[in-house]
Amino acid sequence: MKIKNCERGSITAPLLIISTAFIIVIYGLLFMITTQFENVERQTQYDQALSIAEAGINYYRWHLAHAPNDYQDGTNHDSPYLHQFIDSQGKELGSYELTIDPPINGSAIITLHSTGWTNQNPEIKRKITAQYGIPSLTKYSFLTNASSWYGEGITVNGRIHSNNGIRMDGINTSIVSSSLQQYHCGTETGCSPTQWKPGVWGSGPNYSMWQFPVASIDFDAVFFDLANMRDQADAVGIHLNDSRSEGYHFVFRNTGSVDIYKVTRTDSFHGYTANEGCRRLNQKIDRETFVASYQLSQKQLFFVEDQVWVEGIVKGKVTVVAAKFPLQSNQTDIIINNNLVYATKDGSNSIGLIASNDVIFNRDLPNNFEVDGALMAQEGKVIRHGYLWYCGSSTNAVRNSLTIYGSLLSFQKSYWNFGTAPNSGFRTRTITYDANLLYAPPPYFPTDGEYEFISWKED
Repeated sequence: MKIKNCERGSITAPLLIISTAFIIVIYGLLFMITTQFENVERQTQYDQALSIAEAGINYYRWHLAHAPNDYQDGTNHDSPYLHQFIDSQGKELGSYELTIDPPINGSAIITLHSTGWTNQNPEIKRKITAQYGIPSLTKYSFLTNASSWYGEGITVNGRIHSNNGIRMDGINTSIVSSSLQQYHCGTETGCSPTQWKPGVWGSGPNYSMWQFPVASIDFDAVFFDLANMRDQADAVGIHLNDSRSEGYHFVFRNTGSVDIYKVTRTDSFHGYTANEGCRRLNQKIDRETFVASYQLSQKQLFFVEDQVWVEGIVKGKVTVVAAKFPLQSNQTDIIINNNLVYATKDGSNSIGLIASNDVIFNRDLPNNFEVDGALMAQEGKVIRHGYLWYCGSSTNAVRNSLTIYGSLLSFQKSYWNFGTAPNSGFRTRTITYDANLLYAPPPYFPTDGEYEFISWKED
């Protein structure tokens, strides 16, 4: 009997071991399945939180399309703004919180921050930051309302548009567009006698990028509201009234500042333009007195009701306006009388020059002359006068090179060369578009169109 009992006990022990191991395995599998299920569910909530955050970005882009100047979600108070997220079946799945950084200093870029989460698992949150901007008119290297002629020796790296005809004998590396199928070509673009020409024509090699006709640019709509810019200068910038003398001289420094002088006396010389012939130009500064110095980090808009001379190294972002009221009876110019360049060409620096009349390149320029910035001649043109033998010739009439990095906008035809040689002007001319100006133009430059996507990232 003892032997039999011992045999039964020896069978029970292995069964207990097997049963225990089986239970452990089953519980282990159940634990793994549960954990996997929880992980899948958590991943689902994680993905849904991102989708909800994206819905917040999409909502505010829609809001901007209907209220482009509302950066407070229609509430009249500062962010954040909380919204429930409702799916297509009408079920509330979660929420998103929006924080909005409006454009600053006249920029056209708005930054949206959206944080999303689900009702089922609100501790799982995803945050997105997206930027949108309205493109500025500085998206063109050259934008004009008049016929224009780009002669041999010029290279334009950027878009060109005219509401009239274009003669392109130089090199274009981007689109050249005209609003006309054909135009009446006159002496302004080298036709004598006058004749009909295609909207874009000439001997330039890159004709595959010539486009016409295309939609015109409404200059009446895009003109700067100079009265509003004056009011903005009163509020956040500097407003200089009529000097009761010759005007003001702005000298930009590599320290991020600008020194302003009152010009009290000028010397004159004669120069030629197509519509005025030879005339006396009071453009050479002979005497001036110091007025003030400002940091561009603190003052970014200068409105001057007088003629302005500018030069120097720009470190920061700034716009200078020369306009005198009433505009109809006053023609105010900006004269660039030396190199005007950025401290670095990395997008951190920009200058806008807005003249109610002409932007003028002076006579006694460096042999290799460079201008960086967005230049706007609202009712006039960007020009260097002709210093020809019959109009007071000068040893500085011909300069070696002109380099423009930025954008030129003019109502009338802009020009700076006379004769093929040339007899006055620049032997080579290179205009390069500054891509940083598209969504980040100089302060208070006008925009054109609706908000466009710039960037997206998850924080």
